[in-house]
Amino acid sequence: NDKRPIVKELKAAAAKAKEIYLATDSDREGEAIAWHVLESAEMDPEITQRVIFHEITKTAILKAFEEPRAIDMDRVNAQQARRILDRLVGYKLSPLLWRKVRGRLSAGRVQSVAVRLVVEREREITAFNSEEYWTVGAELSREQDRDEKKRPFFQARLHKINGEDPVLQSEADVLPHLTTLEKGIWEIGKMRIGKRTRRPAAPFTTSTLQQEASRRIGFTTSKTMRIAQQLYEGINLGGAEGAVGLITYMRTDSVTVSKDAVTEARSYVSKKFGTNYVPVKPPTYKTKAKAAQEAHEAVRPTSVLRVPKEIKEHLSRDQNRLYKLIWDRFVASQMSPARYDTVSADIMVGDEAVEAKKRPYLFRATGSVMTFAGFLALYEETRPEDRPDDGENRVPSDLKVGEALDLLRLLPEQHFTQPPPRYSEARLVKAMEEHGIGRPSTYASIIRTIQNRGYVDRIEKRLQPTETGMIVNDLLVQYFPDILSVDFTARLEGELDKIAEGSPWVPVIGSFYGQFAEKLAIADEALPKLNLRAEPELVGRACPLCENDLVFREGRYGRFIGCSTFPKCRYTEQILKKIGIACPNGGEMVERRTKRKRIFYGCSRYPECQFSSWKKPVVDSTKSCDGLLVQINEQETECVACGLTEKVAEPAAAD
Repeated sequence: NDKRPIVKELKAAAAKAKEIYLATDSDREGEAIAWHVLESAEMDPEITQRVIFHEITKTAILKAFEEPRAIDMDRVNAQQARRILDRLVGYKLSPLLWRKVRGRLSAGRVQSVAVRLVVEREREITAFNSEEYWTVGAELSREQDRDEKKRPFFQARLHKINGEDPVLQSEADVLPHLTTLEKGIWEIGKMRIGKRTRRPAAPFTTSTLQQEASRRIGFTTSKTMRIAQQLYEGINLGGAEGAVGLITYMRTDSVTVSKDAVTEARSYVSKKFGTNYVPVKPPTYKTKAKAAQEAHEAVRPTSVLRVPKEIKEHLSRDQNRLYKLIWDRFVASQMSPARYDTVSADIMVGDEAVEAKKRPYLFRATGSVMTFAGFLALYEETRPEDRPDDGENRVPSDLKVGEALDLLRLLPEQHFTQPPPRYSEARLVKAMEEHGIGRPSTYASIIRTIQNRGYVDRIEKRLQPTETGMIVNDLLVQYFPDILSVDFTARLEGELDKIAEGSPWVPVIGSFYGQFAEKLAIADEALPKLNLRAEPELVGRACPLCENDLVFREGRYGRFIGCSTFPKCRYTEQILKKIGIACPNGGEMVERRTKRKRIFYGCSRYPECQFSSWKKPVVDSTKSCDGLLVQINEQETECVACGLTEKVAEPAAAD
């Protein structure tokens, strides 16, 4: 209903138009929106055409208008089928949860599978039994290096004992070996000298952008997409052309790049770094996403000539950080690989009387030295925590077979096997992509939804299932194993891909709903009513209306405070989120919500103090005025007392 005035305007404009162009987003959802606009505004299909562009720049838009086409009904049908499937599951399963478990719960075709991944990971962690094990390292030096203070050393690690992998499960297992090693002769048994290269990472897809933004600059998936949307829609750089899109469309699972963009990047790299930093042939990358779709490009800058430091003053701090990440990653992807010289030395240890190759202990030292930085002169991908950097170990490349070494010290170290880590938002996005669950346009919203619904908590940047999440997951897995199956969800995504390529969509819906309706009826009959209401957590103060205890409660929009005697007493209040800024009238500024759930900021002493602001207060220790400073947009702040506006200052460390 709130869109009726817009539809009315579109109808009036369409009635007068000789040509109509629909330029919604280039993905399936955008295609469906274009069709809905055509239908609801009663546009004449004979004069209505679709234009597609992946970046909001003058060149891209003009080219799009040179190549208009009809609306692709296959892609529309694929999106419509997805929407129907999602609503069938959500509209049917959610009421079942209300009746059998608790009101205001929800289920979704994709969100429930994401919750299952988090729940199963938590159970893996709970069931994990840590086991002790030991490793033995050694610091070694050449006998010829006798200057103790400047004596260079390298490290080696115990690799074999009598030709077998060492099994050291306790300190008692290790100690006898240490005695033998300290008395033994250390001698080079084998040397391997080689070279290796390290290729740059592919340009960003939605998934890899969300992962890297999380690891490198600490953004949530939602924040990454929100800032990327701003960069895509356009920023005013102060030129005659006005606002210009800085990046290509950010919802994509493709790593392909246009020839023009590759040519521009290669030219820039050649001038900035030198011709040896440009590979003979442009690098090619293969899309890794399961069932990748759409003919989009990777996420890249619309022009590498818009160098981050040169347009920084026009961007907010967050916009600059994300743009620089995208720019660096793309330019690096078009550069030459890094090159290394590698060395690996096998060191035999044992009694001097025994031939070196027959000695019982084999230590191995490996190292590498970079000989050409290549793309690393600009950018290095952040390593996931489960893939730590081995560090630098400078093993001399001129060691000779038979050369004796001095043992400086042994390095026995106790370890314990570790459970799999909890999912971060970035890890969950990666898992969803690998399993073919969801699509680039839905990753962020899925993660946001499962947190908003109270199924998953984000604690210290890690996702943990709540008790509600685990109970609802177990119920759905028991009665709807297909819908909660990772493989089934991925296969269904494949069916939607086939619809986008021309397959009929009605049989897919019919087949799904027939099986689903049958399981729904069984669950409704067999599932007992569960009591999910745990003992409420006390707030620690009395209700101002009836003086009974106040408790924390769960609602549709998250936690709130209410009276323990509900429904007899209906007193409620919001949980105040302090933002660390003082109210101009005393008290503290806190985040509040209106009845329509819109965020505003007010004093913690309300109703005594009724000061409030729609704009978020910020700290500025340099301001001489005593008025409260609020953020009016990503780039500017304003004082509520004197009206002074200023650019948001960016810390020097962000360079």
